[in-house]
Amino acid sequence: MHGELISIVYVNWNSADYLKASVESVFTGDSQPNAEIIVVDNASTQDEVEGIAALDPRIRVFTERKNLGFAGANNLGASRAHGEILLFLNPDTKVSAGAIDQMARNLEGLPDAGALGARLLNADGSVQLSAIQALPTILNQAFDSDAMMRRWPHCPLWKLGPLFQPARGPVPVDIVSGACMMMRKSVFDRVGGFSEEYFMYAEDFDLCYKVAEAGLRNYYCGDATVIHYGGGSSGRQSASQWATRMNFRALVLFLRKTRGATYALVYRMTMCAVAFCRLAVLGVARLVIWRDPGRTSLRWSLSKWTTILGASLRLPRIAERL
Repeated sequence: MHGELISIVYVNWNSADYLKASVESVFTGDSQPNAEIIVVDNASTQDEVEGIAALDPRIRVFTERKNLGFAGANNLGASRAHGEILLFLNPDTKVSAGAIDQMARNLEGLPDAGALGARLLNADGSVQLSAIQALPTILNQAFDSDAMMRRWPHCPLWKLGPLFQPARGPVPVDIVSGACMMMRKSVFDRVGGFSEEYFMYAEDFDLCYKVAEAGLRNYYCGDATVIHYGGGSSGRQSASQWATRMNFRALVLFLRKTRGATYALVYRMTMCAVAFCRLAVLGVARLVIWRDPGRTSLRWSLSKWTTILGASLRLPRIAERL
């Protein structure tokens, strides 16, 4: 067990079942971390989280009447933390035995550490590509493709090489996923926490960027494993379209902040053109592929790129309100 108290912050929104399972994975087994758990419920409408506190005396639950967004709720949770180390963890995660302590040991041995991320796995055991990312550019977003990234993970566009190497000590990376992110509370406070202008998505990009601007480094810890089910509580197509729009808008905001308004505008125009091209290819493919699962995958791809096309065309008015 690691010595320093670790404050694990969860932001919950209608995910009580996932949250309960995740909390149980933290406090199960012989290698339980020295931790407290802080749950911030973001005005859930479909379930209650009060019963979560009854699972263990180390759990505190704060129920908000207003949805503060992912960044705002995490900041609130961090402000209530007693530990010197913060771990931001999504409810739809399952922590492997010893993973949290291993991350804390890595953090302790890295004086220049900002944020640390773990090895994230999908439910089927495959590596989750979003565990680490390169800083977004027009080029790497235009060529965003799981198939291409898995085929050429060492390409400098994506910088995914560490995900496909044998597990070893911490490796410097640009961005680690907010689904499982550890950092010292002093560093979190120093960089100003999560930027609350992001309601959802890209806040982890922004935080990692601020860490680097402060002269620190972000690290990927391949020797700590966490399963991330990734949005399993909202599998409907309408929810997926909403998430796609929110992600696109957040990324435009991030690019405006870090690279300027002109760069963000060129990104939006580029993604509009990319969406047109992909929809044309997908339209032809739909005429050729008649059976599932091919057609099911095509439908989701068509929905995604149609949503991106619409968001890129309508964004100027929306972006002003972000």
